[in-house]
Amino acid sequence: MSYRWDWAVFVQPVATGEPTTYLGWIAAGMEATVGIALAGWIVALVIGTAMGIVRTLPGRWLYAGSATYVAVFRNIPLIVQFFIWFWAVPELLPGHLGTAIKHMPPTESAALASVVCLGLFTSARVCEQVRAGLQALPAGQWAAGLSLGLSRFQTYRYVLLPVAARNLVPPLTSEFLNIVKNSSVASTIGVLELTAQAQRMIDYTSRSYESFLAIVVGYALLTGIIMFVGRRIERSVRLSFGSDGR
Repeated sequence: MSYRWDWAVFVQPVATGEPTTYLGWIAAGMEATVGIALAGWIVALVIGTAMGIVRTLPGRWLYAGSATYVAVFRNIPLIVQFFIWFWAVPELLPGHLGTAIKHMPPTESAALASVVCLGLFTSARVCEQVRAGLQALPAGQWAAGLSLGLSRFQTYRYVLLPVAARNLVPPLTSEFLNIVKNSSVASTIGVLELTAQAQRMIDYTSRSYESFLAIVVGYALLTGIIMFVGRRIERSVRLSFGSDGR
């Protein structure tokens, strides 16, 4: 049985009566994917960096708290976390905050839950990357900062983090790729990102091969851009050595 491809389906008006085509649906899905991935990445980078620093500080309670945070968000399946943030958390929040979220339009509340969920889930992974990057630095880096009269905060800001950041570009690029791909799980709570738009297209046109090939191209394009930018950043921050290796 041979399959008859129909590429013209992408330029056909959608069956719902919206003033767009099925290609427009795919483009809107890519826009939503980029939006929630970028917003989630900002959350992940800020919280993950802070938690990674905490994991390198002295103090049993600080270490235990940060380790518990990482364990919770790394060990619970992502799809379960999506359901918790979308369905359970608004019911558990106190007072007007929970009420405000429950009265948001469904598309907005789903997008908010997706950003928070992706951000916190990825922040646990970023935390471990930052912790490993800081702990891999020679002990002399820390001693040098303190010997210059810098405070603990200043030593992290001006000595440790700038050096560790050079080595963290590749693993953080991988985490950004992961958050883009993990954004597809947001379709389970009603976010019309790239995967969800492809499923809508299948529902209305029954052109499954064309629809899923379109999102393969979409994800390949997005991840390709991220990898290109990540490599450029990695080259720009790489330390240069002379011909004698010094």
